[in-house]
Amino acid sequence: MKVCLLNDSFPPVIDGVATAVTNYATIMTESGRANVLVGTPRYPDADYSKYPYQIVPYQSFDTPDIADGYRAGNPLAIKEINEMAQFQPDLIHVHCPAASAVVGRILRNETNAPIVFTYHTKYDIDIARAIKSKHIQKEVIKAMIANISASDEVWTVSQGAGDSLHALGYEGEIRVVSNGVDFAKGRAENALITEATKDFDLPEGVPVFLFVGRIIKYKGLPLILDAMRRLSEQGMNYRMIFIGSGVDAPELQQTIRENHISLDIRQEDGQITHEAGTLPGKIIFTGAIYDRNMLRAWNTRADLFIFPSTYDTNGIVVREAAACGLASVLIQGSCAAEGITHARNGYLVEETGKSIAALLAEVAPHPEQMHRVGQCAMDEIYISWEDSVMRAVDRYQMILEMKHAGTLKPRRNGKSDKFLSMTADVMTGLYDIFHAPETFRHGMLENFAEAEKHFSEKKSSLRNNLHEIHQEIKEKKQEWKEELGETWTKLNGSKK
Repeated sequence: MKVCLLNDSFPPVIDGVATAVTNYATIMTESGRANVLVGTPRYPDADYSKYPYQIVPYQSFDTPDIADGYRAGNPLAIKEINEMAQFQPDLIHVHCPAASAVVGRILRNETNAPIVFTYHTKYDIDIARAIKSKHIQKEVIKAMIANISASDEVWTVSQGAGDSLHALGYEGEIRVVSNGVDFAKGRAENALITEATKDFDLPEGVPVFLFVGRIIKYKGLPLILDAMRRLSEQGMNYRMIFIGSGVDAPELQQTIRENHISLDIRQEDGQITHEAGTLPGKIIFTGAIYDRNMLRAWNTRADLFIFPSTYDTNGIVVREAAACGLASVLIQGSCAAEGITHARNGYLVEETGKSIAALLAEVAPHPEQMHRVGQCAMDEIYISWEDSVMRAVDRYQMILEMKHAGTLKPRRNGKSDKFLSMTADVMTGLYDIFHAPETFRHGMLENFAEAEKHFSEKKSSLRNNLHEIHQEIKEKKQEWKEELGETWTKLNGSKK
């Protein structure tokens, strides 16, 4: 089958959804289950030729004040949408409810291929972070839900993600299709662990706690720092490792200094700065690590993975940790905690730094217990990307069979789909005009130049007329001023 994958992020941007899309595309291509095309906003200097599948990058715009590091795609990039339509996809899989969803709906109008949409993350939190106006937030969420509701089938990566989507106003059915992990099951070799951790102070016998992800406060990172402060005040020696980069790193590092805890930071040039604290324990920021083997090594070296996020809908990093036999500390009731039984294949705590600290103080003295729970996590919650993608492809096949049998219930939004179709027709017409044969195009350009000259002359004439009017008003004002002065003098004389 031919599958078109659409997402608003793709390497060089690395996030959970971009990782999902690259794994979908790679595994379907290498397995021969599907011929793949990826549509994504273009990032400057990105090399899209190195991938074993076709990529159609379309026009994008920088968004530094809204979503640092991400670009907004132009969903009416008709030239590129036409190129995607020529691929003649059997199925369109959209992974983001913004530009990608609009592109997918226009593409469906052109090809009649059904749309599958996957809800990966709680976009309402990202929207609230980027947009301060409550009214605009509400309208953006409404538009997002309209895009999702227009899909032929909606997937979420966890049951909790589905509950979140329904809470935002989505009323349709959902299907849970979990994401996978590209780590092979098993612990990393000792030599690899030594290579990954050689630059850092990690004494034997001192518990090592790990977080991997974007360094952004809404992933629960202030809770981790509060827990570390409590452990330090209790006299515990530990190492807390943060792997990743993000806009909130400087603020969190300042909090650590104010808590008087030792702090090591690997700078962008690779140098490590050391700041001594007066309390036991140490917190280390390694920066972003993109080498998957190095990440496997850190997951193997750590004793516990701490992930107090209620934002994430699936927590791929929790399953990556499980692949290496590393148990996670999670917030009870969070999406990341689905499938976790306390003290069996993970640990569940309340959403407070006090609760996290109490759990760590209880289990840290018993490394064998933590490793046993980690082994259960490997056995019970690990899922490979190969298994995840193959399940998705099997479902694709069922959707296509339902379509051919006439039993697939379309969820198109009549009014908005009609509008998108009309918009696409207009944009296509404009595209055809501006890519017409040279003689016709030059003739049109000459007409535009003539029109511009005409309007320029009119503008100059109008400017002269305005100048004359301004002078006339100025003279009149002077006359009126003199007349008012004479009148005022007469009035004062009468008064006397």
